[in-house]
Amino acid sequence: AGINDWGGVSPVTVDHVNPEAPWPHLDALRRETAAAGKILVARLPVYPGYVADNARWQDKAVIPRLLQASDSTGWGRDDSWAPGLTAAPTNILAPTGRGWDPRKREGEGASPQIRDLIAKAESGQGLDEREIETLFAARGVDFEAVTWAADRLRARVNGDIVTYAVNRNINYTNICSYKCRFCAFSKGKTHEALRGVPYDLDLEEVQRRAVEAWDRGATEVCMQGGIHPDYTGETYIALCRAVKQAVPGMHIHAFSSLEIQQGAATLGLPVADYLIRLKEAGLGTLPGTAAEILDDEIRDVLCHDKLSTQQWLDTIETAHNVGFRTTATIMFGHIEGPRHWARHLLRIRALQARTGGFTEFVPLPFVHMEAPMYLKGMARKGPTFRETVLMHAVARLALHPVLTNIQVSWVKLGREGVRLCLNAGANDLGGTLMNESISRAAGTEHGQELPPEDMEALIRSIGRVPRQRNTIYGDVSDERRAAGFGAKTLSEIVLTPPKARAKVAVAG
Repeated sequence: AGINDWGGVSPVTVDHVNPEAPWPHLDALRRETAAAGKILVARLPVYPGYVADNARWQDKAVIPRLLQASDSTGWGRDDSWAPGLTAAPTNILAPTGRGWDPRKREGEGASPQIRDLIAKAESGQGLDEREIETLFAARGVDFEAVTWAADRLRARVNGDIVTYAVNRNINYTNICSYKCRFCAFSKGKTHEALRGVPYDLDLEEVQRRAVEAWDRGATEVCMQGGIHPDYTGETYIALCRAVKQAVPGMHIHAFSSLEIQQGAATLGLPVADYLIRLKEAGLGTLPGTAAEILDDEIRDVLCHDKLSTQQWLDTIETAHNVGFRTTATIMFGHIEGPRHWARHLLRIRALQARTGGFTEFVPLPFVHMEAPMYLKGMARKGPTFRETVLMHAVARLALHPVLTNIQVSWVKLGREGVRLCLNAGANDLGGTLMNESISRAAGTEHGQELPPEDMEALIRSIGRVPRQRNTIYGDVSDERRAAGFGAKTLSEIVLTPPKARAKVAVAG
């Protein structure tokens, strides 16, 4: 009859106005609402439109608490989970009040619109911005239908195999001249008290870490760092040469688009020419980091002095054109919303359709705890778990058939979160990492390494088949695989303090 709001429901206080009519239990209210063909959603004291336009409608003192309590569309958060926390995610409630269990293969009763969009995505036609937004808004049986469809499509494309790589992160410096508002990793040159001491590893220490990783079965080192004001393009070339000199067989997966742009600019080279020089020095593939959200409406707030959307796309396309494969990432759950997620996915899809250069799509939920913009009251505390699952599921549908690998981050989600996303479209677990430091700096509690034994046990726990891969999804030798199993984790090894100096050497 037109009603869309129940008003306030307070199970913890007596209704003194109508004591003869006690507050309904929320599960009962959810069932009654579902029986009328509707979905019960918790709202804040203000409706979503007033959350989105909070600078106009809310007192400045209220805005941080409003953002903490809201999801990406301005409704109340539907769980207490946040990326990086060790607490297992709360099961997402369907309209009946039952917990979401992807193994039950639910989804019957989904709306005709959702069923039509799923069919369109599965056929490979591609979805437009509004249609992708609609999938991100899915709740209740619509949510179940989207996640089930994504898992079904995953099974069709990838089978029951879940892949992972044995690798090590080497973050050679945390000194950075950029001021990204989300980053808890970077430091200024003299900010000794800000989340740890600034450091800058020398080439000998980088080589030592590469050798140690190789001895423990790694096939890849992933190298990234802050944009050090003293670095030039020769610095990145020297880093590649140093690793290859120490471990000729190691694959180097390194340097964000911002580092590539900076390196090329300092040498006065076109990006393509600089990438060729890096390839000659040993660079194998590039991470798709520095993408954050590929929409300048958000980038202007998030990282205004960084690459624009088009600059990121141009750099990655140039890398593809000179023969590099790269990953593609999204960092979500801070100040953006489903409209921006849709635009991001469409831009990744369009580039992949042109070049075929992306190996995988990697959703990275925003870890809020130590992020400057969160501490200043400017951001949400990451996506909700429903939104996180949907990012993996919708990416599977929206990028089909041009991009076939969807990765889930154990560093951000933990083991239980990983299990659920592997049943909602994801097929890759990323790397074992050895020395993950960027997410830990932001506040994640999931540790710095997940050894191969643990990776495979996790994969088998959901009835899937583990497969160790290299960076470009090829096979790994028996020798590499044997070296990785049974190796001590870095937390079990007594490490000598890393050498550091003001500037990475460029000779050698």
